[in-house]
Amino acid sequence: MSEVRVRPAMPTDAVTIRDLVEPYANHERHILIPRDLVGYYEDILEFVIAEVPDGEGWKAVGCGALHIMWQHLGEVRTLAVHGDHLRQGVGHAVLERLLERARELQLREVFCLTFEVDFFRSHGFEVVEGPVVEPEVFLELLRSYDNGVAEFLDLARVKPNTLGNTRMLLRLTD
Repeated sequence: MSEVRVRPAMPTDAVTIRDLVEPYANHERHILIPRDLVGYYEDILEFVIAEVPDGEGWKAVGCGALHIMWQHLGEVRTLAVHGDHLRQGVGHAVLERLLERARELQLREVFCLTFEVDFFRSHGFEVVEGPVVEPEVFLELLRSYDNGVAEFLDLARVKPNTLGNTRMLLRLTD
């Protein structure tokens, strides 16, 4: 495993994030939902960037985001690692930083929708089915236009985008 550092994303990282995500969001793979560049700029504060040494500087090789869904609940989103750096600890470093941030924000639960069940299970996530929030919270979340929230709620309107994905949840402890 090479040295990996994870830092908050900056607006100048939006294009890099798009480029890291694109191979996972293209029509052949469709593992991540494709987004327009403006979406990455709008959500840049949710992202972290993983970097590895590259000559005299650092090279971005991974990214991920923590999206707040409710007072106690967040979602790990858009976790992507450059193909040349898979299985080198980059994804683990990104996820660990996102979970650290979730704890800083005093979240009690973190959700993800993923094809990488074993990876998330190795970090304590468990497969969930059915409702995972109280009915009154569910009704409030229904008001969101965010597709990630719709995926979390397991709404039929996002099924064509999420077929084969697994809903997973991590309950954070102190």
